[in-house]
Amino acid sequence: MSTALITGASFGIGEAFAQALAARKTDLILVARSQEKLNQIAQELQQKHDIKVEVLVQDLTAPDAAKSVFEAVTQKGISVDVLINNAGFATYGAFSESFLSKQLEMIQLNILSLVDLTYQFLPQMQQRGSGTIINLGSIASYYPMPYMSVYAATKAFVLSFSEALQAENQARGVKVLAVCPGPTKTKFFDVAGFEELASGSAGNQTSATPESVAKDTLKALERQSPTVVSGGFPNRILVNLPRFFPRNTLVKLIEQRFRPKNMN
Repeated sequence: MSTALITGASFGIGEAFAQALAARKTDLILVARSQEKLNQIAQELQQKHDIKVEVLVQDLTAPDAAKSVFEAVTQKGISVDVLINNAGFATYGAFSESFLSKQLEMIQLNILSLVDLTYQFLPQMQQRGSGTIINLGSIASYYPMPYMSVYAATKAFVLSFSEALQAENQARGVKVLAVCPGPTKTKFFDVAGFEELASGSAGNQTSATPESVAKDTLKALERQSPTVVSGGFPNRILVNLPRFFPRNTLVKLIEQRFRPKNMN
């Protein structure tokens, strides 16, 4: 039986991955900061699917967090077959008016933690000649986003990094997949402070579900795809717009669309 390690597993897309993989009889290691929620999910999945679920409570923005996760897994004698780097967050608003500490924390979680975890677990996969790494990007990976500038830049990194690693490892039996969802019905926009797509808002009702993102991802793995844009045809159109319009034109349009109401 294979084992998957999922970061940001306490809600949203991370929890949906846990549910989907548990249904496939995959043992799980769930990583997040909320012990109570992780324990709840673990108990539910163990009882429902008769699998093993380990819980690791870890703030991935803490120093040496990825190494701590790797050492904890190693001490338990567990071999990770699937690494899902899902943890991440965004902030919304003008960069110059944001808290620098929050922007740096975002870079730490969205980029540095993802790179570090990949570095910790990839060598073992290479040695075995098998393994899968799934990195959560976004449709924001494909173009700059005013008022979510650092977030979009971190997701551009995730896409580029993942595609490069896939090319490096395709002959070594390790799959690397970048998943790029559009707006999804999670707490993501609540955390970001983007009211128009926050939970319960009219805009959020048209968003994809975390379950559909997990489903699209697992289908993409079966197709050996290096990237998957989740959320249907409209999102695939959005990520291809930079091929047909000048970047400065697109950025101006995005700026108008995402400009905070108090700046109008």
